[in-house]
Order: sequence, then C-alpha cells, then structure tokens
Amino acid sequence: MFAVIKTGGKQYHVASDDVITIEKLSGEVGERVTFGEVLMLAGEGEPRIGSPLIAGASVAGEVVEQGRAKKVIVFKKRRRQNYRRKKGHRQLQTTVRITEIVLDGKVLAKASAAPIAAAATVAAGELSPIFTRPAGEPDDLTRISGVGPVIAEKLDKLGVIKFAQVAAFTPDDIARVDAVLNFKGRIERENWVEQAKKLAAEQA
Repeated sequence: MFAVIKTGGKQYHVASDDVITIEKLSGEVGERVTFGEVLMLAGEGEPRIGSPLIAGASVAGEVVEQGRAKKVIVFKKRRRQNYRRKKGHRQLQTTVRITEIVLDGKVLAKASAAPIAAAATVAAGELSPIFTRPAGEPDDLTRISGVGPVIAEKLDKLGVIKFAQVAAFTPDDIARVDAVLNFKGRIERENWVEQAKKLAAEQA
C-alpha cells in the first residue's frame, strides 16, 4: 500500500517504513506528525484518487531529524558595473519516517520496524548500539562497496562489525539502519547484503 501526499508545496510517493526528507515541519525528533493532504491511495484493490484530496485519509510519520540541506550558492554579477554579490543558502528540512497510512480510522499499512528513538542522538553526532555486538575481531567492512571508513565507524557504534551481521539483515534491520544513519535506501541500492554474503563465505 502506498499513498501520494502533499506537503510544503510538493508531492511525495510514500509507503510504510519509507524515510523522506521534506520542507521543514515543526516538531522534535521522535514526535509524531500527520499529513492530512492525501491525493491518492493505491496498492490494494482499486486505486483511490482524490478530487483533489481523499476525505478521511491521512498518513502518519515520526520525525527522525531536523536539519538543513546542502548549501546553494547564489551569485549575481553585472558586467562593467563593478557589481558582484555572492550569498549562500541552506534550506531548512525535516526527515520523516512514515509509520501509518489511515483511511476512515482504519490503518491500511503500518511500519514493521519499531520507532527509532535513537535518532535523537544522530543530529548531535552520537550513536548508540541498536544491534548486539558479537564477540571476536571486527571484519573489514570497508571491503563492501559503498562502505568507507566513516560509515564503517558508524556501523561499529551501532554494533555491526561482521560481514555475517550485514548478510543477515532483515527488511526491518535495513529500515532501522536507514532511519538512524539517514541512508535513504543506500543499503538496498548498493546491494550490501549480497556483497556481505559473498565476503562472509570467503572467510568460512
């Protein structure tokens, strides 16, 4: 089940467990937010299309992070006028994890992973373990394509130090890591699980 919602003057295609970055919303990390402007519901049975909104439909989410986008440089110049102006702008934005899609009080889709309370520490640069750290020496996770020293250090702080752990990631585990580290689907996009399975098999 997925929905198309409108917020901040833009439309977003969302499903439960999705993590999206949108125009800034008020709210603390971990706080629940509700999107009442639902334009479309689909995925089970006939799709519902609003005119323009679907009455009784809403999408709930949890604030994962409050932050700012990458800096955009605005440069103006008028030739032969000795006029140059350079300014930078970083748009305020909110990262939200979708938890529920609701129609007429009935929950049509619900997030499978538990809410990420640990996300409050991410903005401050602090990470807490969300996995049980196994015994033994850590594997070199940088051998996974897409994992550099910085990401490997963050995974270590989450309790992930072995290829076997990454190879055993469930969809719920991936959603938790995505939300805490704001990966936006990176684990699946770069196929970490399959890479880790091959690397773990080489060590066996």
